[in-house]
Amino acid sequence: MPELAAHVRDVPVNQIREITEAAWRTPGALVLSIGEPGFPVPRHVLEAAMACLDRDETSYTPNAGLPALREAFAARFRERAGTSRGSIGADRVYVVDGAQQGLHFAMSLLLSPGDEILVPNPGYPTFAMTARLLNAVPVGYPLYPDHGFQPRPADIEALVTDRTRVLVLNSPSNPLGAVLGEDLTRELMDLARRHDLWVISDECYEAFTYDVPHVSPARFDGDAPGDARVFTSLTLSKTYGLTGLRIGALICPPGIKQKMDNVMEAIVSCVASPSQYAALAALTGPQDYVQHAHGHYLANRDAAAAVLDAKGIPYLKAQGAFYLWADVSHATGGDVRGWVRRFLADSGVALAPGTAFGSIGEGWVRVALCGRQEDLVEGLGRLPGRTGQG
Repeated sequence: MPELAAHVRDVPVNQIREITEAAWRTPGALVLSIGEPGFPVPRHVLEAAMACLDRDETSYTPNAGLPALREAFAARFRERAGTSRGSIGADRVYVVDGAQQGLHFAMSLLLSPGDEILVPNPGYPTFAMTARLLNAVPVGYPLYPDHGFQPRPADIEALVTDRTRVLVLNSPSNPLGAVLGEDLTRELMDLARRHDLWVISDECYEAFTYDVPHVSPARFDGDAPGDARVFTSLTLSKTYGLTGLRIGALICPPGIKQKMDNVMEAIVSCVASPSQYAALAALTGPQDYVQHAHGHYLANRDAAAAVLDAKGIPYLKAQGAFYLWADVSHATGGDVRGWVRRFLADSGVALAPGTAFGSIGEGWVRVALCGRQEDLVEGLGRLPGRTGQG
């Protein structure tokens, strides 16, 4: 049989899926390794999708999505990102098949073979995986514990070469729960302008920040064609628990819609119409789900922190998203990937290994805060405490 392409053979396994699928095969396991919202989808969202099917409205939609949905995404983004009311309209919104397709879409537009893309380390693994699928070169920029896992512009600037094309920013961060502040975001955008880099901003968790505001890099971007450089990736998977409907949006610089139509046609043509109508209902209808989820994640964060405090386990206090980043290096022996597998076998608890997100994640684990609080507290209670604690 002929061989697969080299760039596919080199794509590493996703360690989050590795441990999670092992947990799904383990009876009674407490799965804290994957970010899956646990609340029922609001009824009005489900009914909008079902009504679309009842009407047999199952034909192609425009490549960019239903006009009403694009406007709804634009309105939410203007409100949440703090951009001026007229600067981002529906013409700059592209409806995509979930945030992951949006990331692939953006990278397909921006990267040629051999180009370099700067991605956070630790950072979400598909940033690097997707770049490799496009024959591009992911270059990790460090997020160090000593600096609260915040990027330092000087560290990033030292990695820029004549092949660097894109800077990926992620706030709130998966896996860290870290949030970029206004001053740092402005500095990072200035860096991108100095080196004429595109910026892909992953804002999948923009609805969930705690005690700090969400700051979008688009706030500091230009509006005119030739001056704008930010692609913003949004999803309804986390905000409204629509993970299986695969629906999100890519907010784009002006003036490139025709090129985007061409690329979208070659990837998926358009997003399924029932998912689009469900998304429209979610964005324009009651927001009780988001408010309830926000409160639940915050309460779970604090409950998890109390358990870790009692055990003497260091962690990064999450300012956003729904994850807690915990230091279990006292137990892992320098191999956190192997340790989470043993911990699952011995204790029945699945945690995502920090190395799933980059080399700096060695010794750390990501804990999902989105499930039942009883399971979260029970699972973390099984962690080995530091000497003399827990």
